Amino acid sequence: MQQKWYQKSWGVILLLLSLLILLTSCSQQNNTEIQKNTTQEVSKKIATTVESKKSIPDDETEKTTSESVVNPSVSATSTSTITSVNGDFDYNKYTLIVVDGGDMSGYRKPNVRVDVGFGDREYWAFTNEYGQLIRVEAKNIILQNPATDHVLSSGRYYSDEANVPGTESPTLDQGHVIADSLGGVSNAYNITPQDSILNRYGDQAYMEKVIRDAGGCTDFVAVIQYPNTETQIPSHYKFTYKIQGRTITDEFDNVNPDEVNKNLGKTTGTISTPPKTDNVPAAETKNSNEDVSKVDTNHNGSVTIAEAKAAGFKMPITRDSWLYKYMDDRDGDGLVGE
Repeated sequence: MQQKWYQKSWGVILLLLSLLILLTSCSQQNNTEIQKNTTQEVSKKIATTVESKKSIPDDETEKTTSESVVNPSVSATSTSTITSVNGDFDYNKYTLIVVDGGDMSGYRKPNVRVDVGFGDREYWAFTNEYGQLIRVEAKNIILQNPATDHVLSSGRYYSDEANVPGTESPTLDQGHVIADSLGGVSNAYNITPQDSILNRYGDQAYMEKVIRDAGGCTDFVAVIQYPNTETQIPSHYKFTYKIQGRTITDEFDNVNPDEVNKNLGKTTGTISTPPKTDNVPAAETKNSNEDVSKVDTNHNGSVTIAEAKAAGFKMPITRDSWLYKYMDDRDGDGLVGE
């Protein structure tokens, strides 16, 4: 009896051990399957990622990566290719900024370069470390064109000019370095406080008229000087430009020309006796240096201020000059281009 009981007990134990072994085996197999499935999923994801990267063309990948790096270098390169009118002025020393043409603030940043040409014109203005406007230049001055430019009824692009410090003076205008009529804007980078007589009737006005009469000019450079580093009121202007290939230089102080002429005795109102050349035909000259055909480039029998300047004559042309009789002295004071 007892022996049979032991035999049954061992049988039960063996059965339980068999079941335990079977369950353990199944569990390991399931874990292996899970690991295998997980590994396969990870492999699939990696494969998908790799495949998706491969699907992007190499040139597109390079383009996307390099754009942020290339753009600044392209900009720098294009900026460095811009050269000054005479090749003697380094644009790269000045930070390029954009200022609205109608900005009336009157404030200028130091050491910057600004395009002050209206529309597509490229007229470059420069400031020094004190924010003073020291130079404006243009390879081509393109006259204002009401047919293509947005021009007010006043003939200006904007209703007012920048309030540069100094222009509050009753004797100083908000003077354009490059006038509206020549395609210049009205922000502080094209405006200086200029004597009102000089600006409206003096050398500045004559220079602008010369360029207008000629239909524009090339290689325009304005160099502006100041008496100190504190003021925004210039003391001297020097303009050089070319008309019909001839270089013209206009240089003058920022003063009332009437006062200067008065001190020089040129505006006394007296009319001097004309030189005895009334009987000299227009086609003839008194000597080889008085050949009007060399000055009258359009051969219409009269000489304009632009033609005289282009030929190297300094203004004003006085009554005692052989050229005077070919010019238009509208106010009859014996001076042309005063």
